Amino acid sequence: MFDGLKKKLNRFRNDVEETAEEKAEAAADEAESDADAEAESAPADADNAAVEPEASEPAAADPDADAVGDADAGSEADAVDAADAPADAESASAAVEADAESESEPAATPEPDSEVDAGADTGDEPSGEPAADEVEPRESLASDAAKAALTEEDEDDSSGPGRLRRAAAFATGKVVIEEEDLEDPLWELEMALLQSDVEMQVAEEILETIREKLIGETRKQVESTGQLVSEALHDALYEVISVGQFDFDQRIAEADKPVTLIFTGINGVGKTTTIAKLAKYFEKQGYSTVLANGDTYRAGANEQIREHAEALDKKLIAHEQGGDPAAVIYDGVEYAEAHDIDIVLGDTAGRLHTSNDLMAQLEKIDRVVGPDLTLFVDEAVAGQDAVERARQFNDAAAIDGAILTKADADSNGGAAISIAYVTGKPILFLGVGQGYDHIEKFDPEQMVERLLGEDE
Repeated sequence: MFDGLKKKLNRFRNDVEETAEEKAEAAADEAESDADAEAESAPADADNAAVEPEASEPAAADPDADAVGDADAGSEADAVDAADAPADAESASAAVEADAESESEPAATPEPDSEVDAGADTGDEPSGEPAADEVEPRESLASDAAKAALTEEDEDDSSGPGRLRRAAAFATGKVVIEEEDLEDPLWELEMALLQSDVEMQVAEEILETIREKLIGETRKQVESTGQLVSEALHDALYEVISVGQFDFDQRIAEADKPVTLIFTGINGVGKTTTIAKLAKYFEKQGYSTVLANGDTYRAGANEQIREHAEALDKKLIAHEQGGDPAAVIYDGVEYAEAHDIDIVLGDTAGRLHTSNDLMAQLEKIDRVVGPDLTLFVDEAVAGQDAVERARQFNDAAAIDGAILTKADADSNGGAAISIAYVTGKPILFLGVGQGYDHIEKFDPEQMVERLLGEDE
């Protein structure tokens, strides 16, 4: 079932995985080449680095000269103070001796610092140049060059992760997916979806969701790119397939009895057989059913549904050919109420969606009977035709859900993917064979898993 579409989805996953990882490996190789080139030039850089600190650092001040200068400044300040203050012979003599000492003793000892401090205590202004131990260390040129290279790399690739970031991601076991990685695979996927009879609007929605979930994503390789793509495909498909989904069994269980189900669709798609299959389905769940043939215009319609009713041992309500379909189904509801029957299954004529008269009859059934659910039946293999018919039947009769027959013979899956999104009403069952038991509830999650499973 849906094997053709399944293979196309797997092909897309593999294409994205190969493209992304090839680019990541190329970026890693390029980064490795750059590293080798830098390693070859490292000796020359090391020699330059050994010379540059001497050339770039400010020349160290001569401690002797500084000490002498500070001492002279201190002597001059002392002299000024001595001129302004009252004469004190002992103080003057001491000052002269201090000057003499400062001129004769070398300044390489810690005393000059104390002399400077003493000058500061007496109100001397600082020299205006920072002390040698207060000069902030300058970053090496190698560090500046590295920063410049990284900045330049980011500027050169502003549309996505830079080459260095991508190489780093690969080196640490990660893969970054960029828009350019998806361009060709997404185009191929779009063609594959359209060829699989997926409605164009639905295909576009799937592609847009994949873009949003993949571009810029980074995942560890333990979560491979293939797994990442599978998750994006899963979410994109589930979002369009599960539109309007509800629990059919719960709806039946909670509804007031008898529950009336009306089946619509064109002739030849398996509508009557589907009614018989659902009669068997409900029987297994413990519900009683009655069949009502509202297809009063087609020759042999009564005989066809009667065969199913007899095979399943079910009561059939039918009128003569040409009777009022709404009256037949109304009689079926009356019978169910009188005999405590749980569910009424009403067939209708194979209305063409282009026939206004036949659509008017369906609207009359809706007014007279007020069915609990109106279900549209079509073939899964009809593809885009089934999608368009579902859209128009929904416009005319407000269907509540769809059933797709011959799903086991459908390799494309376009109708199964598209109908719910186009109509806003869910697919409820799939016909998967000719037997009465060959019908299965439609599970969106199971459908997606089936489409994304590994090729057998």
